[in-house]
Amino acid sequence: MDTATPAVTVALYDGTSVIASSGQIDARRHGELLLPAVDRVLAEAGTKLDAVTDVVVGVGPGPYTGLRVGLVTAATFGSALSVPVHGLCTLDGIAYAAGQEGLEGPFVVATDARRKEVYWARYEDARTRTGEPAVDRPADIAEALAGLPVAGAGARLYPESFPDARGPEHVAAGALAALAAERLAAGQELLEPQPLYLRRPDAQVPKNYKVVTPK
Repeated sequence: MDTATPAVTVALYDGTSVIASSGQIDARRHGELLLPAVDRVLAEAGTKLDAVTDVVVGVGPGPYTGLRVGLVTAATFGSALSVPVHGLCTLDGIAYAAGQEGLEGPFVVATDARRKEVYWARYEDARTRTGEPAVDRPADIAEALAGLPVAGAGARLYPESFPDARGPEHVAAGALAALAAERLAAGQELLEPQPLYLRRPDAQVPKNYKVVTPK
């Protein structure tokens, strides 16, 4: 599952292919949509939650509120089912899906970070990220990334900075599952299911607020 982007996406994977999946685009209703999507996917597959052996969740980068919905839900499932919970960079899932659609490297993945910024990372190919994810204004990185195709919603939002938009706009849970299964089969360790925020949340505790004490 992944809630790091406007896509609320869930998939059930059997180790070789996606059995059932759901994807809805709504940046403000992650909490409302995620559990019904899980129920829908399980019903479509004709199975129950206790058949799940592993949980994979996108860790972002993404906005604070949406991202934590998926992470908390994944942690709850892991605890209730006593199964491992694996984290995977959301940008890696988009890159992997872009490769499945035929995009060859090098390329970039960029998603909407709001505040007129993007979360982004550079890839040598669909499976190989060449650096850590970052958050920047598109105009500030356009020159450094000139000539590279860009997958993800960031390319569509800022075509003046990323004119060569390719591949999927949002992450799909099926791609996350397939990439996770591939890495686990190769003996690679996945990430801890901890949020990759890259910056502080919008909501802050007010500084220098006045303390009122009763007389």
